[in-house]
Amino acid sequence: MAADPKFLALALKLATENVEKNGGGPFGAVLARDGKVIATGVNRVTATNDPTAHAEVVAIRCACEALGSFQLEGCELYTSCEPCPMCLGAIYWARPSAYYYANTQEDAAAAGFDDSFIYREFPLPPEERQIPGYYVKLPAAHVCFDAWRKSHTRKEY
Repeated sequence: MAADPKFLALALKLATENVEKNGGGPFGAVLARDGKVIATGVNRVTATNDPTAHAEVVAIRCACEALGSFQLEGCELYTSCEPCPMCLGAIYWARPSAYYYANTQEDAAAAGFDDSFIYREFPLPPEERQIPGYYVKLPAAHVCFDAWRKSHTRKEY
């Protein structure tokens, strides 16, 4: 599958405009299907005080709303930069056909956006990470999963 350069150019334009007009981060994203833009997004982290409001996540949320679906099969994501770990996770959950990016994570690091420490954290046991995580064993912890398995109205994803 080949990238459509006009959508990458649009993602870069959105990223640049976000910096110049909104004082936001230099990240933009476009979701397209069948040669048409479905949704766009820019980095809104500081504008909304939402650390999850990365361009890709914003675009995914908008596209899902526009399409009335939590999955984006048949769509392609174009982004100004290689997705961070959070955005990559969101991309996998949304299931577009492909994603394309115009800058690498090394380019982002050179500009001051270094996500490499997060990648280094993944293989560590949760309790040894910079922000430690601790498993708490509770007798009733599986009740929510039991309810899911028994549900007749669940939507698989």
